[in-house]
Amino acid sequence: MRVLVTGGAGFIGSHFVKRLLAQGDEAVVLDKLTYAGNPANLEGAEVELVVGDVADADAVARAARGCDAIVNFAAETHVDRSILTSRDLVDTNIVGVQVLLEWARDAERRLVHVSTDEVYGDLEAGGFSRETDPLRPSNPYSAAKAGGDLQVLAYGRTYDADALVTRASNTYGPNQYPEKILPLFITNALDGEPLPLYGDGRQVRDWLFAEDHCAGVDAALRAGRAGEVYNLGGGDERENRDVTRMIVEATGADPSLIKHVADRSGHDRRYALDSSKARDELGWAPAVPFAEGFSRTVEWYRANRDWWEPIKRSGGYRAYYESQYAERLKA
Repeated sequence: MRVLVTGGAGFIGSHFVKRLLAQGDEAVVLDKLTYAGNPANLEGAEVELVVGDVADADAVARAARGCDAIVNFAAETHVDRSILTSRDLVDTNIVGVQVLLEWARDAERRLVHVSTDEVYGDLEAGGFSRETDPLRPSNPYSAAKAGGDLQVLAYGRTYDADALVTRASNTYGPNQYPEKILPLFITNALDGEPLPLYGDGRQVRDWLFAEDHCAGVDAALRAGRAGEVYNLGGGDERENRDVTRMIVEATGADPSLIKHVADRSGHDRRYALDSSKARDELGWAPAVPFAEGFSRTVEWYRANRDWWEPIKRSGGYRAYYESQYAERLKA
């Protein structure tokens, strides 16, 4: 197959590109190269990189020419940033999805839209989210992702578009931009900097290694049914405070670096997915246990300072970090 991977210079998208190439497929990457898009993530990969916006119909048409399918990883993904400003999320996560759907419908090609467990909202009371559950997003990021999901399903119903959705749990691994808890805390710990843990740290997340996430998306691309949603859960729930302690132990950092800070607004306490549909219909299941994936991730950041140190020294990163954590850490 020749596949257009939008957001393919980002964290999960770049892993997916490398998976395609390893299988003998071809990949074209369309990426706006915002702060989290990094051409270094594609180092060694023989792909065509088109710099452009998924919300730009002309850019999509240029990049998608000759492609058999689109897999959409392009998104503004960080909840904390979405609380600070949400306009970019609407442009990419909603308008961009509509532009991709229009191209896929006109060209009669498949679109796999990559989404998140966060669209289901908080599951503090227990249980697992299923694909048929109502969407209850709690923050601007998850609301924008839910909007994109609903467009995909509406295009399937209205136009019989060959489009489907995957929703994955918290994904981690090498090459993740150091703003989310695992890469942020690992790199801070390696540098002896504070680990700003929100609230009581008892928020529960279900962890999925990047390679397993990509395997699920690939299975949906090849065998998923149009108009359907497939949950891709890691099946390994852990509290943020426990993951933070694992980081301290793995890096040899001083436990006093853990600083409980004011929680963010609307912070969901727990996400968890029922992935039985993906298992039964796609033959997919996660293969990398969290302990193994976590160890591989820590060692990657330890060995690749040349990847993340320039990011953390940049003015844009420092400005964001200060706006998010400076007052919290002072308090």
